[in-house]
Amino acid sequence: MLLRGQLADPRIGGVTLTAVDVSPDLRNARVLVSSLDDDQTLADAVKVLNHAAGRLRTELSRRLSLRRIPELRFAADVALRQADRVSALLQQALREDADHPQADAVDDTKTVDE
Repeated sequence: MLLRGQLADPRIGGVTLTAVDVSPDLRNARVLVSSLDDDQTLADAVKVLNHAAGRLRTELSRRLSLRRIPELRFAADVALRQADRVSALLQQALREDADHPQADAVDDTKTVDE
């Protein structure tokens, strides 16, 4: 909700925060974002978010009672995209296997004299 309220940029409309990794000293936070849009749209959204990171950090300091608010660094979460690609490759391989059934197994119980 913070992103939607503070940033009016349409390039972040389809972005979802998927994970936040905060350093032990609370100085840095790596925020992973994902999108159902294409790779370029996600890359543009990450740029917008990193450009607005200072403003978002200021707003977080107003809303949270922490001694230190971490510096925000946004990055694309590609895990879902990679999983989709692997799934698509597996589906393609299964379809290709179904199109080319294996030849009947050779009956090696027969002897030459038969």
